[in-house]
Amino acid sequence: MIDMNGDGGESFGAYELGNDEQLMRSITSINIACGFHAGDPQVMKRTVELAAATDTAIGAHPGFQDLAGFGRRMMAVSPEEIYALVLYQTGALQAFCRANGTHVRHLKPHGALYHHAAADEYAAEAVVRAAEAAGVHAIFAPPGSQLEKAAMAQGLTAVREAFADRRYEPDGTLRPRTKQGALLESAEEAAVQAEDIALRRQVTASDGRIIKLEVETICVHGDSRHAVETAQAIRYRLEQAGVNVTAPEAVV
Repeated sequence: MIDMNGDGGESFGAYELGNDEQLMRSITSINIACGFHAGDPQVMKRTVELAAATDTAIGAHPGFQDLAGFGRRMMAVSPEEIYALVLYQTGALQAFCRANGTHVRHLKPHGALYHHAAADEYAAEAVVRAAEAAGVHAIFAPPGSQLEKAAMAQGLTAVREAFADRRYEPDGTLRPRTKQGALLESAEEAAVQAEDIALRRQVTASDGRIIKLEVETICVHGDSRHAVETAQAIRYRLEQAGVNVTAPEAVV
């Protein structure tokens, strides 16, 4: 059994990004942007309504306040500032969920905040405290990261995550986007990697080495050019291999 998650709600005003409706036909959990790196109140509202109608598990996807950089640039903020910005964004999404008879089931930081919380124990602790304060009790995190450790220390559920469409380094970290080959552009290539993760608990690193990767959820980036095609290919390949694709029990 494994979850498939994807990022959604990343349009903003007249700017449209991704195809959430099509994406939700393949994924089982969606991480909804909360207005800081992408999204706006109308987009959040529509995305929550769509997720509720399709029974897709809703997650908060808070990021740094950086629309121009899509939340992928590191910002010098204190742990208390991280706590406030995560609580602010997650609380807003929680309100939209409650208006639709549902709730935020998990939280996954976005972009630079995700990587910062994965590496820094104080940032991780701030994210986890904010999630709990907003009534969210599951955290999507890289395996072995500070974010996973902080979630478990606080008594929350850590849902370990891998990426179908990103290349891994030999140490188990994601290959930086600034390096060649960081993204798996082919839907077939991403589907093969997803199958390796789900069935064999392993990935092939950038140097050809096989590394172990124990996770409960696999991410497909919703902002990539072929996101829908990739998600469809992954879902089909996993189900053909006999994998039960469903939201994690701890998140439901």
